[in-house]
Parts: sequence; structure tokens; C-alpha cells
Amino acid sequence: MIFSDLELAKRLEGAEAFACAQFAVARKHQQPDSTSAWMKCAGSTVVFDGVDAPTTQTFGLGLFVEPTAADLDVIERFLNEHGAQVMHEVSPMAGVATLNLLCARGYRPFEISSVLYRAVEMPKDMHPDGVRVRIVDEDEAQLWSSINARGWTHEHPELEDFVRDAGVLMTARAASPCFLAEVDGKPGAAGALTIHEGVALFGGAATVPELRRRGLQSALLHERMRYAAEHGCDLAMMVAEAGSNSQRNAERKDFRVAYTRLKWRLLPR
Repeated sequence: MIFSDLELAKRLEGAEAFACAQFAVARKHQQPDSTSAWMKCAGSTVVFDGVDAPTTQTFGLGLFVEPTAADLDVIERFLNEHGAQVMHEVSPMAGVATLNLLCARGYRPFEISSVLYRAVEMPKDMHPDGVRVRIVDEDEAQLWSSINARGWTHEHPELEDFVRDAGVLMTARAASPCFLAEVDGKPGAAGALTIHEGVALFGGAATVPELRRRGLQSALLHERMRYAAEHGCDLAMMVAEAGSNSQRNAERKDFRVAYTRLKWRLLPR
């Protein structure tokens, strides 16, 4: 049995930190004039990939080293110099001292998420007839991104450009294969995976509206789990809004909640 403890939190948060830092690396590679960057401070990973990017924040604060006021000075200066708000995704395993330090400096929580995990196992279920899942090639970045964007933004079309841009970067990240599910040869769902030190981070999968309830989500999960097993992973993880449908869907697939974490934002002084 895998227990939820500090060592598990280090592995999970370390995998997400790697995945999000790779957004900045991929953008810098594709757009050399970009100011995207990342660094390490007090054991945490600090990422800047755009002022409004959800990956612009820290990961793992307080898990590897107990941060000091001087450490936060460095982190805050790095993000402020890029014109970004200072935000930290903090596991409760970081401890009371880290939370007290954030409160003393004027941080307030504004987002809650559940970090889920399960053991990696080779799937046994077969796909429904006509369903196929494959890893996209480098020249299919736009195709994968368009399916991902349609799945996520059909109710919020104003976000489509942002999601498409993020999708192209996802296909360019290191150690992050992107999967496409098809029904009778027609692309219908997209999912991502990032592998880091034996942890397989399952990115949120999305299905286009007209091909839902055709078994594409289950097929994507199975093939990503198969890939993780074949590449030496022993631990799978997902992140979802606390209490959401996404969390319930993950729990139906045998994921368990490791912990509920808070995202903290520095209020203007």
C-alpha cells in the first residue's frame, strides 16, 4: 500500500514542478525572445511562463527545505521582476511553519485542489470497437492542440486561443508524450502524460462534444497507464478541483486523494 506522507508529497509535487517548468523551457525554445524562465529556490521550483499563465507560480514550497523570509524575498523578486503576481501551490505536508510564514507576509489562499494518486498497473480492459489511441507525431501538434481546445472550450470559446497555444507547448515538452483517441479514424479526444522519476502525471483529457460517451476517456486512461508501466513508472497522479466531477471520475478509476492543497497569493502591500 502507498501511504500519503511527506515522501509521497515530494514525489508528486516534484513531478508537477518538472511538468510545469517544461512549459517555460518549451516556450523559450520555440520563441527565443520570450522571457519565460524557471529556477530553484529553497527546494521549490519557481516558474514564470507569462503573467497570466497558470504555471507561473512555485511548486513544492516547504517540502524539501523549510523556507525562510530571505528565501521568499528571492522568489518574490524573481516573479515581480517578470511583472507577475506571486503565487505558491502548497501541500499541507509543507508543515505549519511554512503556512505561518506565508500568513505573516500577507499571503492569502484563493484556490483549493485535490492531488490524487494510485499505483501504476498494466491495464487489462479492451477498447470499444472502432476506438484507437496513439501518440501524436511532432508534425501533429496543431491537430492535437485543436482537439484538446475543442474539448475544453466548447462552453467558453473566448479561451480557445489560449488553450490552443498551451496545447502546442504541451506537445513540445520533454518527457511528455501526447495521446490522441480516435473513433473509426476520426480524432475525438486528447490527453497528456508527463514522466518524472517514476511518477506519471496524467494531464486533464478532453473530448469533443459530438464524440462523448463513446469510451474515449477510458481508452486514453488505459493507454497512458500502459505507457507509464512500460516506461518504469510505479506511481500515477492527477490534480483536480476539490470535490469536482474530475475528482470523482479519477476516484472511479481507483485514484485516491493524497491531500488537499491550497494555492496562496501575495496581497498588495
